[in-house]
Amino acid sequence: MVTLIIGKKGSGKTKKLIQLANEAVANSSGNVVVIEKGAGLTYDVTHKARLIDTDVYGVKGYEMLLGFISGICAGNYDVTDIFVDSTFKIAPQGVEGIEEFITKLDALSKESEAHITLLVSAAEADLPTGLKAVCEEI
Repeated sequence: MVTLIIGKKGSGKTKKLIQLANEAVANSSGNVVVIEKGAGLTYDVTHKARLIDTDVYGVKGYEMLLGFISGICAGNYDVTDIFVDSTFKIAPQGVEGIEEFITKLDALSKESEAHITLLVSAAEADLPTGLKAVCEEI
């Protein structure tokens, strides 16, 4: 299952991600992964979660992000939750291409049985109508 947490910049999306990630760690019998651009969440997310900085691995764009998440799922059969902060900073093409990316990510999520949550800096009205069912607006 894929969930989008959406809202404009400064609306509290990252704070929500930190809360959800820490709750997932407390409730999960597997591994929780938090993907971010930069290392800004180091002290906010519990050390029991795997925190990954995409800058270290040169991840940029939806295709690379999909491959990166696929590799995480392939290498770790017990990943239960994946959180991605600042999706549009990792994939600067923004809304263009996001629907296809989410469709592929949803298939990966079902296959790997991992719940994937993405933070997207956009209003619901700015996103394709097909994504509105998976959105949670902040």
